[in-house]
Amino acid sequence: MNIDEAKRRLNSAGCKVTSEERLANDSGFQLRIANGAIVNIYDTGSVVVQGKEKEEVERCLEVEGKVAVARAREATSNKVFVVYGHDTTAKTQLEAMLRRWGLDPLILDQLPSEGQTIIEKLETYTGKVDFAVVLATPDDEGHKANRPDEKSYRARQNVVLELGMLLAKLGRSKVAILLKQSERMERPSDIQGLIYIPFKDDLAKDAAVLLAKEMAAQGYEIDVKKL
Repeated sequence: MNIDEAKRRLNSAGCKVTSEERLANDSGFQLRIANGAIVNIYDTGSVVVQGKEKEEVERCLEVEGKVAVARAREATSNKVFVVYGHDTTAKTQLEAMLRRWGLDPLILDQLPSEGQTIIEKLETYTGKVDFAVVLATPDDEGHKANRPDEKSYRARQNVVLELGMLLAKLGRSKVAILLKQSERMERPSDIQGLIYIPFKDDLAKDAAVLLAKEMAAQGYEIDVKKL
């Protein structure tokens, strides 16, 4: 979809466009809507809607029965978004496990960017899933200022950022955190109610059943024989 088609659909459906400008990275256009929503229309043809009223604007863009929004899900989705740090062994184990279950893991560095920034790429692909798995592994070290005796292990900053985005987008019940057990491992958040699943060295052995249960509760069909 191009900018002219998007504006025509929005205006026809009563979604008033209040401003139009070129994106900072020159990869497309950004429209601001009267209800507060923001529509990014990329030169590649993909469309990403942001803001509290995004569902209303998505309906405006989908008039005439055409699927116009990049985040529209497949009728039956088996996609799962995967966030990871520097533990490539854990990432490989998780990817293999999900594929064995008949699922399609979306791993950011394996997906095409199409001229998008990392944040835009995250917004596009997280809109195609109903569940996300976050690998929190002890990749970094940190401590309070002037208190090196309180040093602890932490997940990478990008992992924590992406975890927050996914919690906001999908909700707590649709995000599982696989927490690698290590001495003085710090959890990435103090928020209560998050799904933490511990594992040691063999992720497939330690976390498989618990993760499968959480995903099954969200509608994913997983053959128990493949666990």
